[in-house]
Amino acid sequence: MLDCALTLIAATDSETLIETAASAAREALTNLGARVGQPDWLAPRKALDLFFADVTLDQADVGMRALLAKRFPGAKLDLVVQEAADRRKRLVVADLESTLIENEMLDELAEFIGVRDKVAEITRRAMNGEIDFATALKTRVALFKGLPEAALGEAAARIRLMPGASVLIATSHAHGARVALVTGGFSVFARHVQRMLDFDVVIANELIIESGRLTGTVREPIVTREGKEAALISLAAEHGVPRRLTLAIGDGANDLPMLEAAGLGVAFHAKPAVAERARTRLDYCDLTALLYAQGYRATEFAAA
Repeated sequence: MLDCALTLIAATDSETLIETAASAAREALTNLGARVGQPDWLAPRKALDLFFADVTLDQADVGMRALLAKRFPGAKLDLVVQEAADRRKRLVVADLESTLIENEMLDELAEFIGVRDKVAEITRRAMNGEIDFATALKTRVALFKGLPEAALGEAAARIRLMPGASVLIATSHAHGARVALVTGGFSVFARHVQRMLDFDVVIANELIIESGRLTGTVREPIVTREGKEAALISLAAEHGVPRRLTLAIGDGANDLPMLEAAGLGVAFHAKPAVAERARTRLDYCDLTALLYAQGYRATEFAAA
C-alpha cells in the first residue's frame, strides 16, 4: 500500500517544468528506496500527486526540496508531503492579513497619519517573531488615537483578496468543511472579509472607539499566538472534528502554534523565520494549492 503522498504544484510561470520535475521526483524517491506509483494529475501541467511508501515523510520532504533546488533553480514549484489518509479536511482555519488578503491593515491605516513606514517595520518584526506580538500591536494601535472611525471604512475599501482565496473557501464549503477566520487583526476588517467570502466563524481583536474616534486601545483579551492555537482546538471540539482533519493557514510567527496544532498546518508565503520552522509551506503558488494538497482535482473546484 502506498500510504504517503507528495503533491507537486506549479505557479503559473513554471507550468512548463512540472512534467520534467515530476519525473525527476519519482526517480529520486525510487533512489531513496521508496515504492512509487505513477503520477496522478490533479490538473494538467499544474498539479499532481505521487503516492509512495517505504521512506519517511521527512526523508521525502528533504530529498525533494534538495532535488528542486539543484535541478530546477529558480523554478516556482511548491510541494507538500503528508500521509495519504485523511487529506481532505473538515475544518479550515485561516489567518487574515498577508494570508487571505494581500494587505496588512494597520499599515493601510498608518498611511492616513503619515507613519506607514514606521508601522510596517513594527509589523515586519512582529510577524517574523523578533518582538512580542501583543506589545507590538498595542504600540501600533496607540498611534491611531483620535483617528476618525470613518478611516476604518476607507481602509477596508482597500482590501485585496489573495489570489485563490475565493475558490479555496467556496470549495471547502461545497465539500462540507467549516471555515473560520482567526486573526490577530481587527474585527472591522475581518467582518468585511467575512461578507466577501462567507466564513462560518470570525475571531478577531476589537478596536475601542468612543465618540466616533479611535481611542488608541484594543479590547482585552487580545488574540495572541496562544489564542489562535486555542481557537483551532476549541473549534475542532465544538464541531466534532478530529485534529487530524483540520487545516490551518498563516504567514506570521503568531500563527506557528496554530499551524503546529493542525492536522495540516501550512505556512503560506511566510516570513523567513516562520518558513524555516513550519513543517509544510507554500512559497510560490496561490491559495488553490491548498486544495490540490488535499487531493482535490481542478474539476472539483467550486466557482468563487
